[in-house]
Amino acid sequence: MYNLSSEAKKILLSIARTILENSFDKKENTLKMLDDLKNKLDGCLYNEISIKCGCFVTLHKFGELRGCIGTFRNDKKLYEVVSDMAIQAAFHDPRFSPLEKDELKDIEIEISVLTPMERLENFEDIVIGRDGLYVRKGFYSGVLLPQVATEHGWDKNQFISYTCMKAGLPPDIWKKDKIELYKFSAIVFSEMDI
Repeated sequence: MYNLSSEAKKILLSIARTILENSFDKKENTLKMLDDLKNKLDGCLYNEISIKCGCFVTLHKFGELRGCIGTFRNDKKLYEVVSDMAIQAAFHDPRFSPLEKDELKDIEIEISVLTPMERLENFEDIVIGRDGLYVRKGFYSGVLLPQVATEHGWDKNQFISYTCMKAGLPPDIWKKDKIELYKFSAIVFSEMDI
């Protein structure tokens, strides 16, 4: 599991917020801002936010989900992925209309930094609160972050079933058919935590 200092978490949340503000105000060139990070931060802190891993950015408005998009791809630096996923969560989550400028003041940003996925052979190995789930069968796939099961009070069976439903599959398919099931962990932090 990666380790992120509180300073690194603050910077990543600040990047996400600044990217969203800039998307409305066009104040600063986003690419230039990200490129300038290396010059503004000390080497250790820059290295910390430059690990190559996936992440999800979740937006809440008054405690309710307002957007959530992420990726498991690990071919970009974390701060670049945070920037990309913040924009995706705000403007491209198909469950919601694009974020409006006047909503931004009411948005709380949460970031989930992901570990690589591991194939799950035994459902009993799932630890609620620690593990997120990714399910795939054919062209269908779905993911639920580790905090989702805890927030809803689900047990392991419910967590798997809801992940299957998120993929567009029947909730009990995992009991009677072969699916690919993976687990992962996440470092989860939000503006309320910092």
